[in-house]
Amino acid sequence: MIIDNEPATRAGIRLLLKADPEIEVVGECATGYGAVKAMQENLPDLLFLDVNMPGMDGFSALEAIAGEAHPHVIFVTASEAYAVRAFEVSALDYILKPFDRERFERALRRAKRFIQQERAEKLEERLLALLGDLNAETNYLQRVVVKNDGRILFIKTDDIDWVESEGNYVRIHVGKESHLLRETLGRFESQLNPRKFTRIHRQTIVNIDRVQELQALFHGDYRVILSSGAEVTMSRSFRREQLGV
Repeated sequence: MIIDNEPATRAGIRLLLKADPEIEVVGECATGYGAVKAMQENLPDLLFLDVNMPGMDGFSALEAIAGEAHPHVIFVTASEAYAVRAFEVSALDYILKPFDRERFERALRRAKRFIQQERAEKLEERLLALLGDLNAETNYLQRVVVKNDGRILFIKTDDIDWVESEGNYVRIHVGKESHLLRETLGRFESQLNPRKFTRIHRQTIVNIDRVQELQALFHGDYRVILSSGAEVTMSRSFRREQLGV
């Protein structure tokens, strides 16, 4: 949404935004009073907001919608005097008139990155909350959420072959792939169903259903061969009875 009492400024901003296919201008206003009503009706993600406008200035317009869904703001104004106050209300940028295309596009890129990141974080929170509700229906973890290269992966615990400790992390092995999760092995083990997963070594947990073969080693240890082809060691000091040894 573009809020500025100067028609030429609104037209210039609109023209610059038109070149971006990710942007939709949902409204324009020439006064602060009009902006409040328009913001309440349209709920924009981003405002290009002037400070000095007749009747109600830009800061007053933002205060008038306090407590509601607050859009992000790029101030576009002719005065440097309001810069500190602008960032006190968490403005994403502060553009001084007159401005050129390069300055405007730099501010827009920054705003888009911020909004996209915020959306991703909110989506992740909702998904985690949903998974938490699903997991709460049972006593044990049903899915694991892992961040990997900008992706969020949802791994069913039944699909896990084995888990190993790497300091303050665990590495989850699923077939040919593995994923790091910031969690201690002990805490992770406490969330798994002990009828399906067992600790076979100080640093290793296996999915019992994935165990294909046991091979005796020295001193009572065993080599555990999983259906994925992975081989791990079972120490005699860890719960061998769960594997029938």
